Amino acid sequence: MNNIAKTKTDYFNDVLENRATVILPEEGEQLLLKDIEFTFKVTSEMSNDQLGVYKITLNPMAIGAKLHYHRFMDETFIVDKGELTIQVGEDIFKAGKGAIVYVPRFTPHGFQNDTEEKVELTLLFNPSQKREGFFRGLLETLSEEPIDPQKYLKLYNKYDSFPVDTSNMIPKRD
Repeated sequence: MNNIAKTKTDYFNDVLENRATVILPEEGEQLLLKDIEFTFKVTSEMSNDQLGVYKITLNPMAIGAKLHYHRFMDETFIVDKGELTIQVGEDIFKAGKGAIVYVPRFTPHGFQNDTEEKVELTLLFNPSQKREGFFRGLLETLSEEPIDPQKYLKLYNKYDSFPVDTSNMIPKRD
């Protein structure tokens, strides 16, 4: 007979444990591009890839992303400061402080700052699809001169982003 004691599984009671994380306003990994700052707040690792929360600062006239969509995640924009220009499908909105824009999968969207003031927003992805890798790759790709469109597209596609128009996908003003 087997001498290994079996542990009985408790099917009737929840096991409670404190796994919360408190992230203060000045905390989180920061990535700085020329026109955009990303701060990781809730990462894929922390949430078991279920949620990503990022603070984004767009400098005046910065483009966050051209028109694109996601297949496997939803994206939510919460404007904390300034006025964000966001395109959803064919519609363009000026979203001021306090505005929330929920963008479900397969919804074409893009966003930018069309003002002379900084725009600050909180960006949520669910599930997060390891979005931090996308932001790190974006830093590398957009820091190169000239920007390699094929490398940019490869990064986009790896992290569940699909440009609506591959001839107009690089986030720069024409």
